[in-house]
Amino acid sequence: MTDVLRRGRASLAFGFFAQGAAFALLVTRIPAIQDRYGVSDALLPAFLAAVPVLAGAGSVMTGRLVRRVRPSRVLRWSQPVVLLALLGVGAGERTAGLAVALAVFGLAVGALDASMNMLGVSLQRTYGRSIMLGFHAAYSLGGILGASLAWAGAHWELALWVSYLPVVAVLVPAALVGSRWYVDGEAGGGEPGDGAGGGVGFGVLVPLCLVMTFAYIGDSTVSNWSAKYLQDVLGSSEQLATVPYNVYMVTTLVGRAAGDLGVRRLGAVAVVRGGALVAAAGFAVVAGAPGAWAGMAGFTLLGLGLCVLVPQTFAAAGRLFPGNSDAAVARLNVFNYVGFLVGSPLVGALGDAWSYRGAMLVPMTLVLVTVVYARSFGGGGADRYGGGHERARAADVGRSGHEV
Repeated sequence: MTDVLRRGRASLAFGFFAQGAAFALLVTRIPAIQDRYGVSDALLPAFLAAVPVLAGAGSVMTGRLVRRVRPSRVLRWSQPVVLLALLGVGAGERTAGLAVALAVFGLAVGALDASMNMLGVSLQRTYGRSIMLGFHAAYSLGGILGASLAWAGAHWELALWVSYLPVVAVLVPAALVGSRWYVDGEAGGGEPGDGAGGGVGFGVLVPLCLVMTFAYIGDSTVSNWSAKYLQDVLGSSEQLATVPYNVYMVTTLVGRAAGDLGVRRLGAVAVVRGGALVAAAGFAVVAGAPGAWAGMAGFTLLGLGLCVLVPQTFAAAGRLFPGNSDAAVARLNVFNYVGFLVGSPLVGALGDAWSYRGAMLVPMTLVLVTVVYARSFGGGGADRYGGGHERARAADVGRSGHEV
């Protein structure tokens, strides 16, 4: 591999890392944001729902924008906007200012998520082996760092802007410098046509859209309900109830760090099926757990299982539409936010109407459906990218971001 590709891979991994940190700093400080702006419990869900809705719109717009502008350029400018919007959330004083900051954050994060994964998919094709899980491992690492910094800010009772400003001051210039080495691959916006050379047939993409949705329903269940479940259902202490999400994030990082090797040796289909089965087992353990420590074991399994689904879904879209992977990724990315929007209210409603133990069986069932759809993730060895070795390619297969 050339130095251009290595630098492109490292700079994109840093972009994933920075995004993981920024998103964690936002979602883990929601109670503090609510207190700062005096947002009522009745109004808070509307603010929270607006972010993924606008992110979906940002992803759709990015799918159209990359027909004329390279994804590297979209990523180069959307990442600083996300970080500055995060600072705006922490520094504002009025509810209207919060609404504007969250709207900008949502639109920019949709463009950022879509363009990051576009570059990841095209760079993986250029490398000739599975590397997508490594990018998402960097995202998980950033999430762990962001959540840790958020905990420190809450522990020392720092103002939100004081917590956010040093992170933004470091990440914005670092992201701008790193963006000089982004590499755009061969796939572009394309023209209408078939999957091999142009347009994206939505019917072919439906199984991957469902898997993406189910994966994020599972993920949002952990992020939104794990603490409440351990404390209210399994009788843990308040302190112990904060642990499952951290355990989930750590096991997600571990699973993604090792996942690319699994794809190279076993193929994406086997890895996705295995991940879905492990995640379903995790939900089953959580639902039947007799106590807090058994519940923790279930959330550990969830991290190891769910972590492989999203990166491999993006990679599969790139294989299905090699001539138009940017458009496929942008469309698929919307279902990230669909799952996020559906998951938390679904589990909450079922928990209130039935039981939280029973509610855990619903994401378990949805994740099991992924086993059926796993065949959509590859076939005939193509999902391994040539059996685990890098394919020799010339340096000019992609263009570094500073050349556009």
